[in-house]
Amino acid sequence: MILIIDFGSQYNQLIARRVREHRVYCQIEPPTIPLAAIRNLKPEGIILSGGPSSIYEPNAPQADPGLFALGIPVLGICYGMQSMVHALGGEVVAARKREYGFAELRVERAEGILAGITGTTRSWMSHGDAIGRLPKGFRVTARTANTPVAALEDPRRRLYGLQFHPEVVHTTEGKRMIENFLFPVCGCLKTWTMQSFIRDAVEEIRAEVGDGRVILGLSGGVDSSVAAVLLQRAIGRQLTCVFVDNGVLRLDEGQKVRALFAEHLAMDVRFARAGRLFLSALKGVVDPEKKRKIIGRIFIEVFEAEAKKIKGAAFLAQGTLYPDVIESRSAFGGPSAVIKSHHNVGGLPKRMRFRLIEPLKHLFKDEVRLLGRELGLPDDLVWRQPFPGPGLAVRIVGEVTAGRLTILKKADALFDEEIRAAGLYLTLWQSFAVLLPIKSVGVMGDRRTYEHIITLRAVTSDDAMTADWARLPHDLLSRVSNRIINEVRGVNRVVYDISSKPPSTIEWE
Repeated sequence: MILIIDFGSQYNQLIARRVREHRVYCQIEPPTIPLAAIRNLKPEGIILSGGPSSIYEPNAPQADPGLFALGIPVLGICYGMQSMVHALGGEVVAARKREYGFAELRVERAEGILAGITGTTRSWMSHGDAIGRLPKGFRVTARTANTPVAALEDPRRRLYGLQFHPEVVHTTEGKRMIENFLFPVCGCLKTWTMQSFIRDAVEEIRAEVGDGRVILGLSGGVDSSVAAVLLQRAIGRQLTCVFVDNGVLRLDEGQKVRALFAEHLAMDVRFARAGRLFLSALKGVVDPEKKRKIIGRIFIEVFEAEAKKIKGAAFLAQGTLYPDVIESRSAFGGPSAVIKSHHNVGGLPKRMRFRLIEPLKHLFKDEVRLLGRELGLPDDLVWRQPFPGPGLAVRIVGEVTAGRLTILKKADALFDEEIRAAGLYLTLWQSFAVLLPIKSVGVMGDRRTYEHIITLRAVTSDDAMTADWARLPHDLLSRVSNRIINEVRGVNRVVYDISSKPPSTIEWE
């Protein structure tokens, strides 16, 4: 495994992704991690991430200098390199000229992590400080026009530094640099697979749970579904899933969950039908944040009531993913003591005294999907698009009523059906329908109508941080519009949202 020490870089998760792409396991930890913990992890290598700080700022993050004497290869990236240089007696100074964006890198020694890279190549810079004096034993291996020390190494101690970011796609040979560090330098093996993860996770779950009972909030989404199947493989009937039907789910969602998990996979699933309760609480509410809070509060109450019926339940399982864990930490401290609210369980109250199990907490979303396939879940579920925790309540702009829900459920289902039939579902990050709080005049059967408007939303994205509106074929949009107006009573107009994120958001509320 590779240990990544996070100094607050916006690219910390990207570093981890690049390592795992090579089938090498890695783990992100804060710089406060003690040396004893590092020894216990037994990493083959350590990567020091970049960060927004200057090494001489008050409270600038620093790792224990003792890690450079552990005999473990270290790669420092940007601030991580400066931190290493500073700790080992070198000097970091304000750069003569700050460097951001593309820079031509001139390789002077094509060895170590620069092995096989000769001449010049493009790199991605983002720094205001630079190396003024090298520590003893180091030498320069690459430079740019503005940065005399763009890469350095101490091959005897296997310590390496890059002033630029090899993890971003803008650095042309970045993938090879990381590959050189993982294999020739660290001697890693390509053993990180979903088969190995399943084997290790099953052993860990069995050891932790023993003969206890586990409950899990099953939403029907990818994360909770994969967690449920993994837990079932580990502890079988010791797992009880709770599916809360809040009334604002997609069309026939409850029936689909029952058919797959309760009937096909023979899981113990408790179904709590609480649609009327949620709708009653949402009556007259139009503010989206109030909707979210009401749905979260009622979910907790319903889930808690169901949990009390399960005798002997001592563990609560959540489908928390690695980005949730990373983001819940403070800037340079340890893991947060507060359990991150998660849409599968709604953020349960402290009075529910369960021990928490998060079997997916070291996986990224794409890895969870691969795990789901390895566990035998159908592709329709594994590759399902994200769905908001408050469900259709935040896709109904304005008040949520039973009648408006019926309209949106049918329109959304028709859009989904046509997107899938066109073979576009997997190319889109999200595609869904929104019901607007206004009506428009229309003509149907030679009669004037005054009915609802449906907005169609489809976006492409890699991570939901930014998104672009999808250029769907016009004949597809025409077909969807025609079907919705003809098949969904109460709609006489369909429009298509062509806003990108930013400045808009993906969801309307």
